[in-house]
Amino acid sequence: MRNTPLHIVGGGLAGSEAAWQAAEAGCSVVLHEMRPVRETEAHKTTSLAELVCSNSFRSDDAETNAVGLLHAEMRLAGSLILRCADANQVPAGGALAVDRDGFAEDVSRTIAAHPRIEVRREEIDGLPPEAWGPTIIATGPLTSPALADAIRAETGADALAFFDAIAPIVHTHSIDMSKAWFQSRYDKVGPGGTGKDYINCPLDKEQYQAFVAGLVAGEKTGFKDFENTPYFDGCLPIEVMAERGAETLRHGPMKPMGLTNAHQPDIKAYAVVQLRQDNALGTLYNMVGFQTKLKYAEQVRLFRTIPGLEEAKFARLGGLHRNTYLDSPRLLDRTLRLSSRPSLRFAGQITGCEGYVESAAIGLLAGRFAAAEAVGGVAVAPPPTTAMGALLAHITGGHLLAEEDGGKRSFQPMNVNFGLFPPVSAPKVEGVRMRGREKVIQRRRAMSARALADCAAWLGDSGFRAAAE
Repeated sequence: MRNTPLHIVGGGLAGSEAAWQAAEAGCSVVLHEMRPVRETEAHKTTSLAELVCSNSFRSDDAETNAVGLLHAEMRLAGSLILRCADANQVPAGGALAVDRDGFAEDVSRTIAAHPRIEVRREEIDGLPPEAWGPTIIATGPLTSPALADAIRAETGADALAFFDAIAPIVHTHSIDMSKAWFQSRYDKVGPGGTGKDYINCPLDKEQYQAFVAGLVAGEKTGFKDFENTPYFDGCLPIEVMAERGAETLRHGPMKPMGLTNAHQPDIKAYAVVQLRQDNALGTLYNMVGFQTKLKYAEQVRLFRTIPGLEEAKFARLGGLHRNTYLDSPRLLDRTLRLSSRPSLRFAGQITGCEGYVESAAIGLLAGRFAAAEAVGGVAVAPPPTTAMGALLAHITGGHLLAEEDGGKRSFQPMNVNFGLFPPVSAPKVEGVRMRGREKVIQRRRAMSARALADCAAWLGDSGFRAAAE
């Protein structure tokens, strides 16, 4: 190993994971985190890996869901973020959700206790000096203005931007359980779950229509200087969804499918609001899919029209913040190095991935790439047949060309999904002709089996094997 430490700027999910991976591989690491010296618009604590929006890492199904497959690959690679998520899990049906405070505190303790990691609480207000040598910038979507300006000056390209919104959190004791009930959609029993992991609040047609009208008419936070900044489609404010059509929410976060009202089993709800456990004690529940830019008073007034939430007490109301990300296909190479200055790598959401798990996965790769180079080796990217490799390929060049823009590159943040993977044929069963959904499921299972085999082979070839393996 070189004597020069690896510097990592940013102690979020990606930065914490990168630090852990590099340190576990034998590197000395200096992790720079600006909080509490400089706060952000959205963070509330000084913990590393604080979860700003949802407390869900989404589906944990490694057979038929791409993000569940990404979980499995990261566990194979010894991910700190997945280890702490598993240790701080709360019931959430088929999803992996965590006690957000317990999770962040666990990550912080583990990083602080590692003998090869030094945490420095300071703002890096410009590009890291050349004297630092290898450096990973994992400052996330809330990169400080000074550092963002320095990045733009170095790359000669503007960082792209979009708005992201935060969902409200409700005190459990304030929910009227004579109207609401516990049930997971389709009674699904997920990791640590019971099939009754969500609180469900039913609306009839009249109530739903009045609620949608209230969302559309409600007073909202203005964009101020960022009027033309687009939303990310995977995290639309609920009122923006309502504006897209009266029935949009019934086919999105308020869909009633797979749910039966325990109080009135013979009456089908027209729409349902679900709340998911947010902490280990079960004293807090967040409103699933209810990220919003409504003003606080409007949120309280409107959300209390939902049956079961008439007396709701809010631990946190929804909010809106501006996210930034790089035009990575133009600026980064296959191993996340900045083309104009290869000693700098980028990781996490600033690269243009979307989601907690995806951000941590790119941090995992950046840490491993830097560690491989620290021993004089070559950073080898995972195969595109793996979830990590498919996500990396999207970030570093697997984007689509926009024909309407004269063929100019068009790059948008994206969650991991099977559409990013090389195709595979669904296995054929003699005498059985699969159709529709069944064929899709079998194809996904084939993709997942291929991905896990290829990931294990890549981990072995790269010289890093997880302890769990």
